[in-house]
Amino acid sequence: MPPQDLRALEALISLHKHVFAVIFTGSNICTSRGVTTCRECLFVHPSCAWCSQEVFGMGRSSLSRCDFKENLIKEGCSEAAIEFPSSFLKITKNDPLSDKSSNPADVTQIRPQKLHMTLRLGDTKRFTVSVKQVEDYPVDLYYLMDLSFSMEDDLFRLQTLGDKLAESMGKTTSNLRLGFGSFVDKTIYPYLITYPAGAVENPCVRECYPQVGFKNVLSLTEKVSRFTEEVKKQQVSRNRDSPEGGFDAIMQAIVCKEKIGWRPDASHLLVLTTDAKAHLALDGRIAGIVKPSDGECYLDNDIYNQSAVLDYPSLGLIADKMSENNINLIFAVTSNVVPLYQEYSKVIPGTTVGTLSDDSGNVIQLIQDAYAKIRSKVELELLGVPDELNLSFNASCLNGEVIRGLKSCSGLKIGDTVSFSVDAQLRSCPKEKSRTFTIKPVGFKDLLEITVDFACSCNCEAKAVPNSPVCTNGNGTYECGGCQCHQGRLGPRCECSLDEYSLSDDANCLPKPESPICSGRGDCLCGQCACHPSEFGQIWGKYCECDNFNCLRFKGALCSGDCPCSLCGSPLWILRSLTETRPIFSETVGVDSRCPLHWNKNGVLMRVCGSRRCYCACRQCVECQHFKRGQYMSDNSCNRICKDEIKVVDELKKKMEEKLEQNTVNCSYKDENDCIVHFQYYEDKNGNSVLYVVKEPECPQGPDVLVVLLSVAGAILLLGLVGLLIWKLMVTIHDRREFAKFEEERAKAKWDTGNNPLYRGATTTFTNVAYRGN
Repeated sequence: MPPQDLRALEALISLHKHVFAVIFTGSNICTSRGVTTCRECLFVHPSCAWCSQEVFGMGRSSLSRCDFKENLIKEGCSEAAIEFPSSFLKITKNDPLSDKSSNPADVTQIRPQKLHMTLRLGDTKRFTVSVKQVEDYPVDLYYLMDLSFSMEDDLFRLQTLGDKLAESMGKTTSNLRLGFGSFVDKTIYPYLITYPAGAVENPCVRECYPQVGFKNVLSLTEKVSRFTEEVKKQQVSRNRDSPEGGFDAIMQAIVCKEKIGWRPDASHLLVLTTDAKAHLALDGRIAGIVKPSDGECYLDNDIYNQSAVLDYPSLGLIADKMSENNINLIFAVTSNVVPLYQEYSKVIPGTTVGTLSDDSGNVIQLIQDAYAKIRSKVELELLGVPDELNLSFNASCLNGEVIRGLKSCSGLKIGDTVSFSVDAQLRSCPKEKSRTFTIKPVGFKDLLEITVDFACSCNCEAKAVPNSPVCTNGNGTYECGGCQCHQGRLGPRCECSLDEYSLSDDANCLPKPESPICSGRGDCLCGQCACHPSEFGQIWGKYCECDNFNCLRFKGALCSGDCPCSLCGSPLWILRSLTETRPIFSETVGVDSRCPLHWNKNGVLMRVCGSRRCYCACRQCVECQHFKRGQYMSDNSCNRICKDEIKVVDELKKKMEEKLEQNTVNCSYKDENDCIVHFQYYEDKNGNSVLYVVKEPECPQGPDVLVVLLSVAGAILLLGLVGLLIWKLMVTIHDRREFAKFEEERAKAKWDTGNNPLYRGATTTFTNVAYRGN
């Protein structure tokens, strides 16, 4: 669809939203929420206004001061007393795009350059950004080379390619500057070779340069001969480990823009050539370096002097500094590390990767291809966008084709102009009243500066009167025409005290005589319902009958973007006079935002029960007509609301009747018994609709009781046997240990086991008293 037709359709949708909201007062979102302050009113919807006039119309209370602006004026509120901040957008600088770079300082590659907009919560403003890459734009090319020992042949080849490099790039631009820098790794152990003696000054077997973290050999210059001269003077060095300190060198080459010589009005190309992977942030801990890189310049006599003090920079810090200084980085690396650097390029915008031959013989073609790739793509990046602001992009690239959700275009030629449609929506209100952010193409100096004012407060709030006599003996703050009551006070003028509560007041909080007070979701205080807070969302309404968390959702969001308090399935509304073309589109109107509608061929606005974007809204009609249950049955509204013919079938086909048109949608939902109900919605060319409902819903199979009982009994028996076996095993182990201990003690006995030392034999003594010794 062409962009102009798309914008016209979106404008028509916006108009219909407002017309429907005004016509169908039952779905007036402003009055349905029961807000009590001006700020709350602004948060409800961008179409809501607040009347700060003390008395107007028929003495409306503060609960109804929030309404559409037209309604407030009709009821006697003066326009001066109406708080209705509106969103607007103003372009403050809009210089035309340049065709050729005659004077780089005056070149304009993005349009507009400045704009100012005011956004109200939930509102969206659209603007268009155009980008053009001009011809013959100046180029600064800084060649950053790995001079570790393995790159010796690459250095030799580069010494012969300086003039050819300048000649090749000269075909792209007539204003070229070249520079050269070298790196190896950090100058601290264990990256540095320190043994044998003198290895720090000459780490190679033969003579070579000392190791450096980064050295700016030649600042950017128009004298190409200087580039060749300086490259010929260079020698390789040598470090201990395989990874190199390339990211240290990249950071210094980016941020030391004065010493490197980057021009503000030029394309900045930084070419890194290496055959090894790079050390990353936190690798410095091996050498005891714990201070992170701060992204500052530390060149002393063109040598990086914080190599042994600061850690390697992170990829995120490099990306930020590249964006800040408009650098396009080209990784010219050998095939063995190409996959690694391709992963790096995914997180560093403005980076391209090319495969370098073993001796860098293809480096000129590689730089040419990379630069052509950079110039063939325009990608927008966002800097400083507030979290509360949502930006969505649609790209109009080649042939005017609009690609939704894209903020880049590729396959471009020099001189092509592309445009991006940007929708800015305020999702929540920040603390600041204003914020400035930028949109810029990656690698460009040109940018769009956007200042946003957040219309989240009312002017009348500044005139608030605390403890005002208007609020019944000073029991509240008089603000914006109404009273904000102190704690314990209620009523439009804070005239009611909770201490004066009477049971007779409960009658005013009953929607029906036998229904619960405040729908069971609030307390009746002084004859008014005070709705309970809920962690799921808002509860409101005179009887707390409304909420915004029981509405049907799609991918976690309200299907229509809002959830008024009403029933689905409104009668058909004939609105033939709204438009001549009557384009078919899904839109939220009527008394339920969950029921999308479209115009049929007869010009009748009809609800599409089976809209693929939303959960099928005809479920309530299926519930009451076929199953005789649900909300429509309880409030006796089934016959009044559900006019579609319903037919009961055993199963659904792709099309139940071939004579019906293609407006066929299959729907399903889960009922209160967790059974899935399937039905199909048809609409023929005359606008007649019919619902086919499967007779029996798909209910989950209940568990087999016998299997469950046997499984439980088996499990208990098995656990008992396992426990018994474990007990028997433990007893056996214990007995064996005791017997082994006994055997060990018996073996240690020191006496002869054949003669018991405790045994003493019996002794008998006989004496002859008549014996005289003869």
